[in-house]
Amino acid sequence: MVKKILRKEIRKRKHRLLREKKNIFGTAEKPRLSVCKTLKHIYAQIINDNEGRTLVHVSSLSPEVKASISSPKRNIKTAEIIGKLIAQKAREKGIEKVVFDRGGFRYHGIIKAVADKAREGGLIF
Repeated sequence: MVKKILRKEIRKRKHRLLREKKNIFGTAEKPRLSVCKTLKHIYAQIINDNEGRTLVHVSSLSPEVKASISSPKRNIKTAEIIGKLIAQKAREKGIEKVVFDRGGFRYHGIIKAVADKAREGGLIF
């Protein structure tokens, strides 16, 4: 009997394996930039794993993002806006270096757009 594994379960397993490795862990000096996407929205947050605290967060539900997009779609344009905003808010808090956590998603499309715009905004990873 073949066991059917859902795509969501595979992504969660990859995410758990990546997080178990010690190279994706946010500290006070170098917090973790975590990006998550759902069918409708995109979320990005900068996390200090030592304290278990979110330092900065932006999503497609944020008022700043909603004001700058015409339709509430999850697309690359929205991802670029989120990348710029997360970098801007991080720089205001004095965060320059981060560890990028793609959350088990492939590094292309929306995830890549957030990462590229965050780099352009001044984050180093």
